[in-house]
This record gives sequence, C-alpha cells and structure tokens, in this order.
Amino acid sequence: MTPLGVGDDVGEYVADAVRVVRESGLPNRTDAMFTSIEGEWDQVMEVVKRAVAAVEERAPRVSLVLKADIRPGVTDALTAKVETVERYLAG
Repeated sequence: MTPLGVGDDVGEYVADAVRVVRESGLPNRTDAMFTSIEGEWDQVMEVVKRAVAAVEERAPRVSLVLKADIRPGVTDALTAKVETVERYLAG
C-alpha cells in the first residue's frame, strides 16, 4: 500500500497500515517492499480494508497491490516457505 499525494516520505503513513495488520493478531511479516498476512480469506480482507482506511484518513489517495496465494489446508506458510529456502542455502 502506498499513500499518494503526501510527498516522498511515506513511512509514517505505511506505519499506520502496518499497525492495523499487527493489531489484527493474524500471522504477518513486513519487509522493505511488502507486508504479508496469513489467514482465512474474510479475515485477511477485513484487515486489508481497515489498513487502507487507516491510510485514507490522512492521504488523499491510496494505491494497493494485492497478491493472494489461496491454498486450502495450508497454515504457517509465512514461516515454512522461508525455512525451506534457508535449508537449501545452508546445504
């Protein structure tokens, strides 16, 4: 999510969105480019909606990139995928 029309320094606005994600209680991870959230479709979409609303409160425009990996029955993918790559790197 990127606030538009607020200048080049957007970290404060992005923090508003990330705060909503973290307070949701759903598994999540934030890196330099994206925030990943894991959970049931309706739960995740509600968090996304609230995160956008938090940024909309202070920015005139919000850009959102959303990518979904829908795999019924899979949990803890945020950790498991990274652990798999790390295992290959160590080997």
